[in-house]
Amino acid sequence: MALFRLERTAPLPPEEVWRRLTLWSRHGDVVPLTRVVVETPPPTGRGTVFVARTVLGPLRVDDRMEVTVWRPPAGDAPGLCRLEKRGRVVLGWAEIEVAPRPGGRTRVRWTEDIGVRLVPAFFDPVLRGAGRWVFGRAADRLLRTP
Repeated sequence: MALFRLERTAPLPPEEVWRRLTLWSRHGDVVPLTRVVVETPPPTGRGTVFVARTVLGPLRVDDRMEVTVWRPPAGDAPGLCRLEKRGRVVLGWAEIEVAPRPGGRTRVRWTEDIGVRLVPAFFDPVLRGAGRWVFGRAADRLLRTP
């Protein structure tokens, strides 16, 4: 498993940052070669299930996730969303924390522990670097786009 953490600060209120980062279908717009399908009816909350399907030629990988913690930010209280990866190939979990900062800004902390079934731990540094790059880029794009 490859554990990594990203931190960003956005010039937006926590509720807007939360909305942008947890509108799951938008993740497919910012992650290359990936489409996201939400399998459960709205609204998003604990128990929501969605699949991020990445396709490269004949290779198809489904990253099936379930929201297991759903605490949107409220006032000065930070928000926390935890996703458990429930697929056959992609393993692990992710947490997205959103916390208010002075001056109307918001801190985002994205922590993920990701693994790929049958891929040995020797490749964790590569997986960690790729995860940081892909999810960092995705977070940046999601935060920039309303």
